[in-house]
Amino acid sequence: MFRKRPPPEEERRVRANDREYNEKFQYASNCIMTSKYNIITFLPVNLFEQFQEVANTYFLFLLILQLIPQISSLSWFTTIVPLALVLSITAVKDATDDYFRHKSDNQVNNRQSQVLIRGSSLQKEKWMNVRVGDIIKLENNQFVAADLLLLSSSEPHGLCYIETAELDGETNLKVRQSVSVTSELGDPNNLALFNGEVVCEPPNNKLDRFCGTLYWRERKYNLTNQNMLLRGCVLRNTETCYGLVIFAGPDTKLMQNSGRTKFKRTSIDRLMNTLVLWIFGFMVCMGVILAVGNAVWEREVGSLFQSYLPWDPPVDNFVFSAFLSFWSYVIILNTVVPISLYVSVEVIRLGHSYFINWDQKMFCSQCNTAAEARTTTLNEELGQVEYIFSDKTGTLTQNIMTFNKCSINGQTYGEVTEPVGPQLKIRLDFAPFNPLADPNFCFYDDTLLESVKVGDSHTHEFFRLLSLCHTVMSEEKSEGELVYKAQSPDEGALVTAARNFGFVFRSRTPGTITTTEMGRPVTYTLLAILDFNNIRKRMSVIVRNPEGKIRLYCKGADTVLLERLHPCNQKLMNITSDHLNEYATDGLRTLALAYRDLSEDEWEAWSESHRTADKATDCREDRLAAAYEQIEQDMMLLGATAIEDKLQEGVPETIAVLSLANIKIWVLTGDKQETAVNIGYSCKMLTDDMTEVFIISGHTVQSVRQELRRARERMIELSRTRDGVKEEGMEAWGEACYMGNGFKAGQGSGGLGGGGAAGEKQLQCSPPPPPPPPSHLMDNISGEFALVINGHSLAHALEADMEMEFVSTACTCKAVICCRVTPLQKAQVVELIKKHKKAVTLAIGDGANDVSMIKSAHIGVGISGQEGIQAVLASDYSFSQFRFLQRLLLVHGRWSYLRMCRFLCYFFYKNFAFTMVHFWFGFFCGFSAQTVYDQYFITLYNIVYTSLPVLAMGIFDQDVPEQRSLEYPKLYEPGQLNLLFNKRQFFICIAQGIYTSVVLFFVPYAVLSDATQSTGEPLADYQTFAVTTATALVIVVSVQIALDTGFWTLFNHVFVWGSLGSYFTIMLALHSQTLFRIFPNQFHFVGSAQSTLLQPVVWLTIGLATAICIVPVLAIRFLKLDLKPQLSDTVRHTQLVLQKKRKPLGRSVGGVWRGTGSVSEGRLGARGSSRRSGYAFAHQEGFGELITSGKNMRLSSLALATFASRHSSSWIDTLRRKKPAHTHTPPSTSEEGSPAPSCVSGSVPPLSNSSSVLGGSQDTAIEEETVTAAAEYPQNVLASSSQTPPTLAPDSEAEPPQDLSQNLNAGIPTPKSVRCPGGDSSGGWMLTLGTMQEALFGWRSIAARTGASNTPGVASDAKEENHTA
Repeated sequence: MFRKRPPPEEERRVRANDREYNEKFQYASNCIMTSKYNIITFLPVNLFEQFQEVANTYFLFLLILQLIPQISSLSWFTTIVPLALVLSITAVKDATDDYFRHKSDNQVNNRQSQVLIRGSSLQKEKWMNVRVGDIIKLENNQFVAADLLLLSSSEPHGLCYIETAELDGETNLKVRQSVSVTSELGDPNNLALFNGEVVCEPPNNKLDRFCGTLYWRERKYNLTNQNMLLRGCVLRNTETCYGLVIFAGPDTKLMQNSGRTKFKRTSIDRLMNTLVLWIFGFMVCMGVILAVGNAVWEREVGSLFQSYLPWDPPVDNFVFSAFLSFWSYVIILNTVVPISLYVSVEVIRLGHSYFINWDQKMFCSQCNTAAEARTTTLNEELGQVEYIFSDKTGTLTQNIMTFNKCSINGQTYGEVTEPVGPQLKIRLDFAPFNPLADPNFCFYDDTLLESVKVGDSHTHEFFRLLSLCHTVMSEEKSEGELVYKAQSPDEGALVTAARNFGFVFRSRTPGTITTTEMGRPVTYTLLAILDFNNIRKRMSVIVRNPEGKIRLYCKGADTVLLERLHPCNQKLMNITSDHLNEYATDGLRTLALAYRDLSEDEWEAWSESHRTADKATDCREDRLAAAYEQIEQDMMLLGATAIEDKLQEGVPETIAVLSLANIKIWVLTGDKQETAVNIGYSCKMLTDDMTEVFIISGHTVQSVRQELRRARERMIELSRTRDGVKEEGMEAWGEACYMGNGFKAGQGSGGLGGGGAAGEKQLQCSPPPPPPPPSHLMDNISGEFALVINGHSLAHALEADMEMEFVSTACTCKAVICCRVTPLQKAQVVELIKKHKKAVTLAIGDGANDVSMIKSAHIGVGISGQEGIQAVLASDYSFSQFRFLQRLLLVHGRWSYLRMCRFLCYFFYKNFAFTMVHFWFGFFCGFSAQTVYDQYFITLYNIVYTSLPVLAMGIFDQDVPEQRSLEYPKLYEPGQLNLLFNKRQFFICIAQGIYTSVVLFFVPYAVLSDATQSTGEPLADYQTFAVTTATALVIVVSVQIALDTGFWTLFNHVFVWGSLGSYFTIMLALHSQTLFRIFPNQFHFVGSAQSTLLQPVVWLTIGLATAICIVPVLAIRFLKLDLKPQLSDTVRHTQLVLQKKRKPLGRSVGGVWRGTGSVSEGRLGARGSSRRSGYAFAHQEGFGELITSGKNMRLSSLALATFASRHSSSWIDTLRRKKPAHTHTPPSTSEEGSPAPSCVSGSVPPLSNSSSVLGGSQDTAIEEETVTAAAEYPQNVLASSSQTPPTLAPDSEAEPPQDLSQNLNAGIPTPKSVRCPGGDSSGGWMLTLGTMQEALFGWRSIAARTGASNTPGVASDAKEENHTA
């Protein structure tokens, strides 16, 4: 713990099997520690942290003041008890949180690993005991314990396969290879003798870079990232491997990328700190006023009493008396911000956290995982989220690829007509037809199987291509039991599909591919693999069949493959293009398939040119690409495949609902553009009804700036056209853009996403660019836009001088997709929005590559999915399915925000009403710092009398039930606008509290000053006045909280009425003679409560004060409800009327919902005419060369030597050379625009016109397709609502009655929302009737057409209807 920290490393030296040598460098052990405390440090460190809070320090200061008898009017225990309670509760909470951190750390640190210890024996060691320089044995499917140098493996040539999902979110396999000199050290005996020394770079967070040198046997060998296995990776498809520990524990690249845990505070916390400072200033001002009054009184009046009422010994003049009086009043008035406020806030947040943990509707039975609130400080901020940043793989998708549909020779397969009635689709049984079929393969269209069975030549050739054109490796563990090792999940899905339809890939060698075709074994000679890369977007194989016929098979993106077809394919190409468009519209990942027959002469000629290009020393990549281009021409189209990257359950519906809640969703993914865009369409982030989707793919700062400004210019132009309004400001900015860019939108060589050479050249010679448009212009843009930006473009967009360009463009869009982004860029994007938009952000992810993003956002959510627990450990909340985010925000988040706001409003009100009475009393007691109430009432007021009712409201209150919160997403908007608790609301609460204090002081003062008891004795004494005022105060605040409570539970009743009862019980006990006899110096009010409460005039006074305090509040609330109702009021009122007047329906809501169809099965909305490619292929370059090199084959030494003589180049070296070349190679002009050039004309249309989950634009749906009511509110609204309930009905049922629509057209303008600047009263959401109807019923009519049968709230609707019926 107190060990001296070693100096920063300049280089690292590691010697294998020599712990003594390595320990002298004091390298970190492999033990990780994310906890903050231990048993020794907990108390001092935790108290130090707590007293860094201004409030705690302030109360400690008050406690010290109260220990000074000359200025203290209150006993010390009035402060020490609450302060100790606060510190204890916070300490327990911190200890609990840290305990779970210790628990998770221990779980990781105690994992077992096999370490080579002294000699050749392998010994099991805990991860925490592994040291730098140890040699570790890994087995298949094991996590890598530390950053290792791969020494050897069970695979040929020291190869091993790893999955790096924990690091970068990618689940496709990657290849690592040991240094050739160590690859033969596979035996523990040999490894025990290995004493090589590694000199390498110091620990860093660069995941894709490693530079080092291995010194062994007086020779040195260069080490790169291809030789390293990083902690967090999983060994796949490799039986065993051995590695040397280079970096351990906190020095590993995984931990270096984790970033520091940031202390997160909510916006309400920050506002409270500001308000507390204001209140403290207000209290000081009151103290100064009363101190000045004391000085004046002591000088003018008090001096007359000096003879028999002298000053206390330290006081010798009125100035010093005033000074002491000031501090006395600071102590008395400190209850405006009582310490119980902070205790109550912590308790409420803890309760909200438990509600999240206990929510059965967020429990995943498949994973046996419940939702978990891993922090208790951010719950209310869940109700204020404006931006969601989501990972894609594993968060939105399951990363499971399934062969869904295909098109063969113009015939589409996979479209299964829904059967009539409750029957389900019948899954095909391949076992009788093909004993080698994969039993887990699902397909439902039997026409395709019949086509294979009858021997259709096109169908056979289609599946023959799928069984040959790939880089999959096959492992046959037993006869017929095939295991495919696919480098990408979509390749595995295609080969599995061919396998089930009778074309089974069995095995391969560097020169052959063996298949079983319709039960007959066939071996093809593999002549060449034309490898895949991101520029070519296709791969091909050239094979010779047993008859000697040579054929090229090619699969790839339709945008590149259809251009290379023979002209005779025009008709088939048009049909297949339509099918591809349909598949892309459904969000499926598509590939086009084609072949070409080659003669011997053509093959020989091309083979020679290919060999020449392959051996070229300069421009090798370009020469190979030209050779590939030469042979991949005049191909014959076979068809197309459509693979579904299965979304998680409920993702489209969740995104649709969150969008309606005015939450903007950004997807930040490491996947490539095509994959991300197609998932965007699948989950309905991108829809056909969007006005336009902009692609930003420039490679230079100038081109990115140009594309961003073109996008903004286009948005303004389309918005102006859409609205039909030409504002002078827009025109002026448009002219500035025209002058700056040198062209208008739509011009230029590269298209919108262009960035071509001509465009860049033109830009460089233009005048300085104009500034971004005024923010109000971008805020007022109408229409739905989306932005897709690549990682290299994002790097430029995140530069300091480009930040505002990017933010102003992206934040105008409804959806943003960032592709090929690094973990660091994810965090930078989040920080950018936090910096410029001042909005609450939420980041959600499931992998270690999302950790930095999760920590940067205001709220981090971890998905406990397939990629380990790193994201969960770094998160604030965790659950297992993305769809639970809807409930977390719209139910728990909204309720937490609502409850906290109501709690704070009431808390400040009741404490100002309590404390300000002392201020008014000061003017009548000679400013002597005398308290109105006895000290026990002051102590117990916030701890006993008023604490539990406000806690019950803060924990259990709700304005509408949970199903209504999900059905009406617009209810979420007040939290985003911070309407329920802001500075205006605070001043309203303070004003009400001051008004109440005036009434509570002056009404009893006025009445009791002349009142008498029944015996004729006067009631105008201090003790009677104190009891009357205190009783009236407790009754008024209890009635007030009863009015503020919107949802009564048993706890509310017990706490409210119990607190009132406890007040009378404790007061009578404290004023009893029993306590007075025991403690005569402590209880001065003996018998006053009993005598006071027996007087009728006292109760009349209390009743009068209560009425004067409460009646104005009731009147104002009634007027607000009648004239300016909030949306929640309207929902609540409508539901009450519906429950009373709803007539039995002919069918349940659930039946209506199901009748609308399913999003995944039907294509909703009109399909646009534009061409959009569905191409997506998560493949990596280099596997073709790996296969043909034979390095991953188990061959005899003779065969391998023969083959290696023809292929001597190192494939890893080739990959290393390719990376920088591809990084800086700009794509062609046609590829820089939208990623879907037409296969016929080659034009570049915008990415748009994809099917929408809402079946139409939201603007139209919400404003035009609403169920409306007559203008007289509330009677007509409620009456029409009862006749036309907002059920999830089909469009025909959602139309308003004719008479209502005519009335609306005649008397009501277009619905628009009206927001008061700065908010309004409690919840202050100003709405016109049209907006209420839009918010209430527009969503329902939209949702009816989504067909989302599993949207929450539907079942509850049905239950309510049946119950009412």
